[in-house]
Amino acid sequence: MTKTKTAFIAIVGKPNVGKSSILNRLLGEKIAIVSSKPQTTRTRIMGVLTEESSQLVFIDTPGLHKPRNDLDRYMLRSINESVAGVDMCVLVTEANRPVSEEEKQLIEKFRSMDIPAVLAINKIDTINDKSVLAGQISSLAELYDFSAVVPCSAQTGSGIDILKKEMRSLAPEGDFMFDEDTLTDQPERVIAAEIVREKLLRLLEREVPHGSAVFVERMKERESGDIIDIDAVIYCERSSHKGIIIGKGGSMLKKIGTYARQDMEKFFDCKVNLQIWVKVKEDWRNRESILRSLGYDENDLLQ
Repeated sequence: MTKTKTAFIAIVGKPNVGKSSILNRLLGEKIAIVSSKPQTTRTRIMGVLTEESSQLVFIDTPGLHKPRNDLDRYMLRSINESVAGVDMCVLVTEANRPVSEEEKQLIEKFRSMDIPAVLAINKIDTINDKSVLAGQISSLAELYDFSAVVPCSAQTGSGIDILKKEMRSLAPEGDFMFDEDTLTDQPERVIAAEIVREKLLRLLEREVPHGSAVFVERMKERESGDIIDIDAVIYCERSSHKGIIIGKGGSMLKKIGTYARQDMEKFFDCKVNLQIWVKVKEDWRNRESILRSLGYDENDLLQ
């Protein structure tokens, strides 16, 4: 009988280095939202990759940054909890960039927990002179004894198979924790909300989307089974932001809805009737009742 291997793996790094893009590339499916803006990921998104006799369970974390409000403090605690208790970590850094203070903090956490770690140097497609990677690898290797170093590109897929191979080799023997066809532990409502929030990040200026949140109030499959009705609310902090999100004659909200619906139909594999409203909730990132309604744990908010 073939022995199976299972590993829980935290994907960590500073904001905007491509953690979510790597997760999506590893899984071959888009479950984590991707944006060029920093701190896109707010919650721990879990993805499951089962291939042959191994199951890798990935935890995509928010980017490590200095907290400024209750939401940021939740995100920071989310990183700490994700690293605790996993079988290994993947530190994602960006090609041709010096070691940051955030990365040094994460490496110190690896050391204190004596945990295996793989270094994934992402965005190698953005540099022409690959020899610069040698110096970067040397600088990081001085800080920690990484189990493997993998230059890769989430954009092109280069190095992703090597990254999978290295993680499988480190995975301990054990029974699968999830059914083999499981892709993520995220509820469908959370995925739908995250898809809408991604469109906000892609289409609007920096301050508006980061001052926004999305909550799916209703998600119901029709009796025919071929259409899902989804009602979503975009919360923003200012009336001026509401006007920007809606746009002239509702043009921006229509664009957000169209792009979000297209992604939802691809993910859920059926037609989607998406309705979106915009509401103002001032200072929602510091209001516990709203944060709880959006799925952030009360105990994390109070830490």
